[in-house]
Amino acid sequence: MNAPVLDLAPILPELILALGAMALLMYGVFTGDRSARTVTVGAIALLVAAAVAVMLIGGAPRSVFNGSFVLDGFARFMKVLAFLGAAVALVLSQDFLRRERVEKFEFPILILLSTTGMGVLISAGDLIALYMGLELMSLALYVIASIHRDNAKSTEAGLKYFVLGALSSGMLLYGCSLIYGFTGTVQLAGIAAALKGGPIGLGLVFGLVFLIAGMAFKVSAVPFHMWTPDVYEGAPSPVTAFFAAAPKVAAIAIFARALVTGFPAAAHQWQQIVVFVSVGSMLLGSFAAIGQTNIKRLMAYSSIGHMGFALVGLSAGTAAGVQGVAAYIAIYMIMTLGTFACVIAMRRGDEAVETIDDLAGLSRTNPLMAAALAALLFSLAGIPPLAGFFAKWYVFSAAIEAKLYTLAVIGVLSSVIGCYYYLRIVKLMYFDEPAPAFSPVRIELKTVLVASALFNTLFVVYPAPLVAAAAAAARSLF
Repeated sequence: MNAPVLDLAPILPELILALGAMALLMYGVFTGDRSARTVTVGAIALLVAAAVAVMLIGGAPRSVFNGSFVLDGFARFMKVLAFLGAAVALVLSQDFLRRERVEKFEFPILILLSTTGMGVLISAGDLIALYMGLELMSLALYVIASIHRDNAKSTEAGLKYFVLGALSSGMLLYGCSLIYGFTGTVQLAGIAAALKGGPIGLGLVFGLVFLIAGMAFKVSAVPFHMWTPDVYEGAPSPVTAFFAAAPKVAAIAIFARALVTGFPAAAHQWQQIVVFVSVGSMLLGSFAAIGQTNIKRLMAYSSIGHMGFALVGLSAGTAAGVQGVAAYIAIYMIMTLGTFACVIAMRRGDEAVETIDDLAGLSRTNPLMAAALAALLFSLAGIPPLAGFFAKWYVFSAAIEAKLYTLAVIGVLSSVIGCYYYLRIVKLMYFDEPAPAFSPVRIELKTVLVASALFNTLFVVYPAPLVAAAAAAARSLF
């Protein structure tokens, strides 16, 4: 009798990234830091190849390793987002790291390894794969947060992220052990079957609380947001751009997959927790950003608020809600990468500047950059008819369909409050006296900034492809 052949097609994108990272690591070790640019180009090519591989692996949902690794429509959608987000973050990093004299060949390799972890995390079919993917993603993030070793803020950011990340991992593992103890399985499908028709015990609810706490840390949701402002401010700007894009996609993906596929019978219990986390994140993100003077700290609080909005969709616990989450995170990632392209372009000579006041009068010193940034800020604020408005529309509609009226009202009010700090930057750029002009913007930064602004502006004309892809992704979980 022949042994069954292991189908490696579902893990092909992760194999491309992992084996490619090993090959680039060997090349970098033998050629030294002068190979940094070549390794970066190779890493971008691998990320694009992995995204293409995900799209080419079509057909019905497939799983390997006894159901531990699942490739379905939801995983495909989120992986393409995460891989392309990581590639764009690497494109944004090249010139910045060279100017700051921290251009090391290890940086793109760490990005590749972290993105490999994201792929595993997005496809996790059991709690062990979930933890492995989360840690593979996170360990590389801790290192790149402090990649600028001679900068005290960068070193502090990495240390804070590591210590708090270790705490969150412990909480997540404790939650997993409780869930395993009360259900007798680590498979998400097995957990759903074990809970079907039976009472939900208090011990299992505690396990769920700890599991959600661990995942909430990774999406920087209240009350596990405390690392975000310091890490966003302290890490080099391209690293912050990466943090704000790809890992958020992976974390929100496993948040949705774990709860929807593993705990449908406990939906009433986890909905209450997610609603609390969502409300806290929206309110804190809206109010805490008002007094910020550093644009990276402002973007940190903005990201906390936006994760709260995304979780509004998950709170609904329906296919429409998950569709809203998928569309929201896609639009959010594009908005964020465009905004950080502008932040990275804020340089005067050899010095990077980060305060909001440095943007004063930008419309007169660099009209294109000001117009693109204004479009992105309006979109982040949720002003119609830009893409950010539709992102919020999808999640609020799902919440209203699920009769979560109070949550939707709090979300709308938080969005209105959040408009203030986005519009304050637009007012600075267009109505204040000009600050000294920035250095000329490099072509790759200008391309990402303009492309992101155009997407957000023209989304209203043809939203169908993204909405249809998000709907197909959501259906695969139900």
